[in-house]
Amino acid sequence: MKIPILDISCCILCEVCVDVAPHAFKINDAGFVELLELDDYSDEDINEAVKNCPKDCICWE
Repeated sequence: MKIPILDISCCILCEVCVDVAPHAFKINDAGFVELLELDDYSDEDINEAVKNCPKDCICWE
């Protein structure tokens, strides 16, 4: 199973991933994007979030 990996060092907090796939990404209490734990990340919305990240901070492992 593919899992999205976040590189928060390049994240500009645009929140595209949160807007596109709120069931998989959120802004945590520290103000950073966080990947939520799911059984399956093959959802099309998650794929769109990865593709639309303006800084390419999300990749697949």
